[in-house]
Amino acid sequence: MSETAAPPLEKPRRFHFNWVIPALLRPRAAFRQIAEHAGDAWLTPLLVLTLAELARVLAVGNVRQVLAASGQVTLPPDFQYWPPTMQEQFMQAQQAVSGPVFLYVLPGFVALMGIWLGWLLLAGILHLVLTMLGGRNPTRNALNVVAWAALPLAVRSLVRAGFALSTQTLITSPGLAGFAPLDATLLSAVLRALGSQIDIYFIWYTLLTLLGARLASGLPTGKVVAGGLAAVLIVLALQTAPGLVVGRFEGLEALRSLF
Repeated sequence: MSETAAPPLEKPRRFHFNWVIPALLRPRAAFRQIAEHAGDAWLTPLLVLTLAELARVLAVGNVRQVLAASGQVTLPPDFQYWPPTMQEQFMQAQQAVSGPVFLYVLPGFVALMGIWLGWLLLAGILHLVLTMLGGRNPTRNALNVVAWAALPLAVRSLVRAGFALSTQTLITSPGLAGFAPLDATLLSAVLRALGSQIDIYFIWYTLLTLLGARLASGLPTGKVVAGGLAAVLIVLALQTAPGLVVGRFEGLEALRSLF
């Protein structure tokens, strides 16, 4: 009697670059596949987002270097409301932060920390909230969904990099920050900090997160929307707070503006 050899087990794929375009253009079918994926599939989108954000950091750093060499300084939107001593400290700090460490290394490090810690925070909080609402999916599903939902942020980074290189100018009021009051009150600073994070790409990212969470958890849409928005807003506040705190100290606004 001859024995039939069992077919070799297929090695799990480490990268899924063929999912990138469908996740952006055909999200329902793509996120259904992502939500049902049995393994870890978060590495590919995080790698794409990391490369895109590093491209933005390099582009912005290059523009800052050119502007500094020509004696031009990009002022914060509310610079005219600062006390004279704080304005002077800002101008002095601009000279101090014109080296490669402040133009490339520190912004790159902060960008990478924001990507990876933001992903872990949102995935963890989203999984916790959905579990409390009755979901019973493994943490891996939340990690996969949140990572792939972040692809619009990679598009935003590439758009900003292209804008900086093509115009040799910097975006001083990104997102909704331009609609915030320009006075020096704490409330205005909070509104500008939050508004700078919110744009069409952030809304796109949020919608993909909700879609993925709905497909992965199987919960009713109302519960997913409520829980998903709560998780996104919590992470948004946590990501905004450090920069806001730094910006309230005299002489450190120049450092905050680099990121």
